[in-house]
Amino acid sequence: MRLFKCSQCEQVLYFENTGCLRCGSRLGFFADTLTLEALEPDTDVGAWRSAERPGGHVRFCANAEHSACNWVLPAEEREQYCRACRHNRTIPDLGIPERLEGWRRVEAAKRRLFYSLLRLRLPTPSPNSGDPQPLSFDFLAETRRGPKVLTGHDNGHITIALSEADDLARERLRIQLGEPYRTLLGHFRHEIGHYYWDRLVRDAGEDELARCRALFGDDRLDYGEALKRHYAQGAPDDWQASHVSSYATMHAWEDWAETWAHYLHMVDTLEMASAFGIRIAPDIADDSSMDAQIAFDPIHVSRIQRLVDAWLPLTYALNSLNRAMGQPDVYPFVIPPAVIAKMDYIHALIRRQGLR
Repeated sequence: MRLFKCSQCEQVLYFENTGCLRCGSRLGFFADTLTLEALEPDTDVGAWRSAERPGGHVRFCANAEHSACNWVLPAEEREQYCRACRHNRTIPDLGIPERLEGWRRVEAAKRRLFYSLLRLRLPTPSPNSGDPQPLSFDFLAETRRGPKVLTGHDNGHITIALSEADDLARERLRIQLGEPYRTLLGHFRHEIGHYYWDRLVRDAGEDELARCRALFGDDRLDYGEALKRHYAQGAPDDWQASHVSSYATMHAWEDWAETWAHYLHMVDTLEMASAFGIRIAPDIADDSSMDAQIAFDPIHVSRIQRLVDAWLPLTYALNSLNRAMGQPDVYPFVIPPAVIAKMDYIHALIRRQGLR
């Protein structure tokens, strides 16, 4: 994620800001340039314009009406929704206040996901694009008489249980499942990994499948049986030598999705660290592996090792800062060489896709 500033007064902004606290300008996010810009109303045409884009008019995504989106689209475009929101197939009943607030949190996480997808130049075909496997979302709330809502992916369609937006419910489930980390954004990054396995591996042919299977295992093994075995027996004792999480040991598809999610964690956080010009240089030990000058764009790095060499000292520093505040580790994971090799494969696939 980049660091943003108001184009009117240069106040530093968060990605989610809808208004500048210094100058009061209305803010809109432009998906074509990935910039957050100050807008001025043009009452003559009933739209908005940016001082950075003379002559161009924009309007806000229809979900801005619910304070659930700050993205804009060209005023002349027939589509009501922005590049991120047009992928929604089902949203909760917004007449129920707690569901409205939960949905807003879901949308905030989804927009961060889409920022990464657009930066990485990954395909994001909408349901009305004519693509044979468009990307779509259901955000579903459970009801007393209805079935349990399970977060997951199915042939380009991602379901997110609205209960994951409830901090108490999500933390209770994290503890119950013995997970070190569970967030809304993490769910999005994991489930989108399944979607891109289909597009970048499965649809690329047998040679690509063979390369992927050599690293992640055989995806042809029965998924249902693997799931039963995982919850009955747990992960192997030595799982940390070859997997980024215990859940990744369950099946090749989950190993891919977990590794994909951690790759997005790394790239997005390193981009933000670079925007802040962060340098890690502890003065208690003469160990160059703990030093990092994060002043590069991780999107354009050719070798995964450069990302890892910056990621390890950064996460050690972040974890230490969190512990100083009595909080759990920001990144409670270890990245062994086998996982680095898997990330390298994903990194190369994404770079090839971006070049295309």
